[in-house]
Amino acid sequence: MTFTSFIGHEEAKLALILNAVDPRCGGVLFMGEKGSGKSTLARLYRNLIPSKTVFLDVPLNVTEEALWGGLDLEETLKAGRKVEEKSLLVRAEGGVLYIDDLNLLSAEITALLFKAQELRKDAARFTVLASMNPEEGELSSHFLDRFGMCAVWEGLKDPAQRLAVMKQAVSSGNGNGGIVSPGQVPDEDLRKKIAAARQIVGAVEVPPDLREYMTACCLENLIAGHRGDVFLFYAVRAYAAFCGEKEATREHVEKVLPLVLTHRRRLLQNPEVEQQEEPQLHEAPPEHHEKQENDSQTPHETTPDREDTADGSENDGQDRASERLRESRPQEDIFALGQTFKVRRLTFRKDRQNRSLSGRRTKTGSTGKSGRYAKSLLRPNDDIAVDATLRAAAPYQAARGRQEQVLIHDVDLRFKQREKKMGHLVIFVVDGSGSMGAQRRMVETKGAVQSLLIDCYQKRERVSLIVFRKDRAEVVLPPTSSVETAFRSLRDIPVGGKTPLTAGLLETWRLIRCTAARTPQTRFLVVLVTDGRANQGLSESPIQEEIQKMTALLQDLNFTDFIVVDTEEKGKFMSADQALHIASRLDADYYTIDNLKADHLTEIVQRKKSLHEGM
Repeated sequence: MTFTSFIGHEEAKLALILNAVDPRCGGVLFMGEKGSGKSTLARLYRNLIPSKTVFLDVPLNVTEEALWGGLDLEETLKAGRKVEEKSLLVRAEGGVLYIDDLNLLSAEITALLFKAQELRKDAARFTVLASMNPEEGELSSHFLDRFGMCAVWEGLKDPAQRLAVMKQAVSSGNGNGGIVSPGQVPDEDLRKKIAAARQIVGAVEVPPDLREYMTACCLENLIAGHRGDVFLFYAVRAYAAFCGEKEATREHVEKVLPLVLTHRRRLLQNPEVEQQEEPQLHEAPPEHHEKQENDSQTPHETTPDREDTADGSENDGQDRASERLRESRPQEDIFALGQTFKVRRLTFRKDRQNRSLSGRRTKTGSTGKSGRYAKSLLRPNDDIAVDATLRAAAPYQAARGRQEQVLIHDVDLRFKQREKKMGHLVIFVVDGSGSMGAQRRMVETKGAVQSLLIDCYQKRERVSLIVFRKDRAEVVLPPTSSVETAFRSLRDIPVGGKTPLTAGLLETWRLIRCTAARTPQTRFLVVLVTDGRANQGLSESPIQEEIQKMTALLQDLNFTDFIVVDTEEKGKFMSADQALHIASRLDADYYTIDNLKADHLTEIVQRKKSLHEGM
């Protein structure tokens, strides 16, 4: 297969061509569905660049030592002295680094890679090509912004094109998936055209009025920072050179604009869009609400069954608590569960604690021999790092009189530090006050909490539920690993009364302190779901003063992360943003219900479509 024979995805091809013309275009990220040819086209890029240009694949398990360089073990043993091995970054200077599934690469390694690229001079910089499938995890906006261009991939819909792809795949017999080896000279006409463009790209004129137009495009599309402007300039100039033009025009800008701005443009909701008026709520007996809940989406429809790993009495006790809760409020509103959605990826910092816990969310040190080998340490344990030990002993073999076997002393021993992922105890602190019933916000709120519960199930986490309303807060669900029990407790949350936010924060603090005393390895995640409009205190002190004291107490807790989900209806004249102020005091991640949704790929496609429509 050659670059020009690759079927479809013309925008992605253009992005690669422009980077071949001028590496200052900033690299390319392919984002889209699995199995759609992203990796194949990226590797065909080597057919467009000079034959001596380095093209290196970055493995997902690459270490910091491999990036920055380390000891060449074989040469060191031969020479009897330290011989440094060239790092991946040094070997890539002036060439290309390709990363498949970039979103699965360690965030620390990704940050180091882009930092190294930024430190290189223009002549020695390397181009980064990468691919990712957003369904397997998102990429932060900071890393997205580092790419000059982004091409969104969707599977080919034309039957003729799909048939052509199948024929091309089964007919290729060169043993490498149809990719032409670097020694051959494919796409000769395209290579000559790119080489000619390289010769004139520096002389292409970009008129001042066109630069102003490009800046206006970035401002119009709400581009944060200045990388978009800079990469757009280089892309326009490269495209003009590729077209053989001596001066760039608006047509050149419009052609490359989606590639440069798609992954940077922020989608904002239009506040002028009228919302449909919700029906008025009326008091109804519990039987009526029970029927509504049965007719709505149930937990069994959204998540697989899962048995509680705790003792058998836990469910019985929780069911009795739920029954007492229902009996104590016979005339209150109980809203049905709202629609669920896929939650965006929630990530938290790695800490220095070593744990024996398991899970799928946050990185932590491992106390045993399970987990990924991250680096070597001098601190002794029962997990010897053979590779690091050999590197430490290698320079001294000649002095120790080595004949055949490698001579290792105690001072050479190095030990593995492993890391793995763990789950949190996720404490949902839900506002059950009367204000949550306005515009049926509790229906949407329950849908959001249920969506988060499903995410916790997938991450193998324990959950707990605290509800605050009237003049008190109550732990309606003690820590459990049963998501089914959590769904039942969520379903029974009532709405009514004042908003004793301080009581909810105090009950959360007590639960964390008690749990941490029993299981010190636990890491907590507090999800506060509220509009923040507190109007019931615990004492005679001003409510805001109480909230400030409680948020300070919570911040002092070890191994605790915070998320605030703001349920206030935005876009109204009287929006108070009280939940945002609480998030700031807790140093919490802040979300509205809308931006909790994992519409990452959908948003990127929408950006692409809206950019095309605006031209």
